[in-house]
Amino acid sequence: MEKTIHESQRPNILWISMEDTSPRFGCYGDYLARTPNIDRLAIEGRRYPNAFSTAGVCAPSRSAIITGMYQTSIGTHHMSTSYTNPSVPDMPTPYSAVLPPHVKTFTEYLRASGYYCTNNEKTHYQFDVPFTAWDECGSHAHWRNRESGQPFFSVFNPTVTHESGMWPNEDKPLITDPRQLQLPPYIPDTPMIREALARHYDNIAESDRRIGGILGQLEEDGLADNTVVFLWSDHGEGLPRAKRWLYDAGIRIPLIVRWPGQLESGVAEDLISLVDLAPTVLSLAGVEIPFHMQGSPFLGPNVQPREYVFAARDRHDAAYDRVRAVRDKRYKYIRNYYPEKPYQLWIPYLNRHPIMKEMWRLYAKGQLEGVQQILFRSCRPVEELYDCENDPFEIHNLADDSSHRSTLERMRLSLDEWRSRFGDMGDIAEDVMVAQMWRGNTQPRTIAPVIVPIDDLHPGVDIFLDGDVFMEPLLIQLHCATQGASIGYTMDTGDQPQWKLYTEPFFLSPGTTVLRTKAIRIGYQESPENEATFVVNPSQ
Repeated sequence: MEKTIHESQRPNILWISMEDTSPRFGCYGDYLARTPNIDRLAIEGRRYPNAFSTAGVCAPSRSAIITGMYQTSIGTHHMSTSYTNPSVPDMPTPYSAVLPPHVKTFTEYLRASGYYCTNNEKTHYQFDVPFTAWDECGSHAHWRNRESGQPFFSVFNPTVTHESGMWPNEDKPLITDPRQLQLPPYIPDTPMIREALARHYDNIAESDRRIGGILGQLEEDGLADNTVVFLWSDHGEGLPRAKRWLYDAGIRIPLIVRWPGQLESGVAEDLISLVDLAPTVLSLAGVEIPFHMQGSPFLGPNVQPREYVFAARDRHDAAYDRVRAVRDKRYKYIRNYYPEKPYQLWIPYLNRHPIMKEMWRLYAKGQLEGVQQILFRSCRPVEELYDCENDPFEIHNLADDSSHRSTLERMRLSLDEWRSRFGDMGDIAEDVMVAQMWRGNTQPRTIAPVIVPIDDLHPGVDIFLDGDVFMEPLLIQLHCATQGASIGYTMDTGDQPQWKLYTEPFFLSPGTTVLRTKAIRIGYQESPENEATFVVNPSQ
């Protein structure tokens, strides 16, 4: 059990976010894996074998992670908003999804409570990253840049395990022996396919090396004992019938959490969704969880166990699709909204994959056998039901099996309840949804903030002359008329200032100060800057 968190002991929090990775680690029983650093983290921490993403692809998943809300609830479910779709020529692309006005990146709540928040460096949230989300976001972002003693929330994103890492690379000889691999039954066994998957194992090993470096820095700084470390992947591995799909190969992820002295090591069978990460971090940091968040904390003082996890598949590249899934600890239910569609839609990026190329070649020659033909069927069942405990590759559809009728009805109902409770913007055509968000085809813009000086002679009015002389103490209030906008400010006159998050009125020191401020609502353009020069005389 976790010990009670005291306000005086707010932990640092470190996320290590991998890409396109199913649990092919030694600590998950894969003895071909070379993952000593990850395995040590698992020994020292807690491993969650029942952890799942909300999508089988990165951007929708990451939008759920950064907001604590399902992508289907906030219009970030299509992959991706930066893709120019020739089938909808009037739709603006790229577009930044406009979220409800009360929705923030959860890091703003951490920043407001005093945490130094950094991201190094991947985002892919389906909306332009608001400048208020991070103290630092980029290749140099690091907890080491914070003020002395300030608690931090830092994210590192090793990206070497992306599916593109399986592409042929003559300059990078294989280390993993392709002959030792075990392939899923729906993947043909050819030398090209084995080589591609062997590259993935090599890339996991390279990620492990980088992860060891990050953890080593934590130890060098003497921070390991008071830092909660999370390691996870944004979705499952980049294989056909895995990435982009809602089978376990596409949404089951590794999840390890280490918190020395607070969290007992071992294995927890709890069902976890990546939408739970945001409220869990807020809970650990002692920050109240906003009511609109749809995830449930799985650590901290307000743990809410899950009975189900949910996932969604929508457009990929130009190919529209709509699939929804719900899973408990044993069963998976999948609903295909376009049962008339073939499994293989035209997804150009997927067709570049060496394994997909090989499967197309074999299909064209009529050389795919048995379950290898699943991905080339001309239509889909309306419903799919799998016993994931006894059928881990989800091959045998039980939806028409009368002995599983009660399970089917229960899972149907749970999916319907989830859609009813949180909404599903997949019900809306994408071009119509974007037109509603953007009020047509033009991205809305945040209104510039108003700077309001308050002293004995200026009782909170917003009309003053730039360069007016004020008496100490001078209090500054900022206001933005755009509903839901966040405001940042700085006294730095350089080209790359450090923007502070405005949370409450603040005092200006005596002397001359150039105050700059701007605002942003998620999905809107940034506001213009407002700048004012204040001359503050010391009080007599």
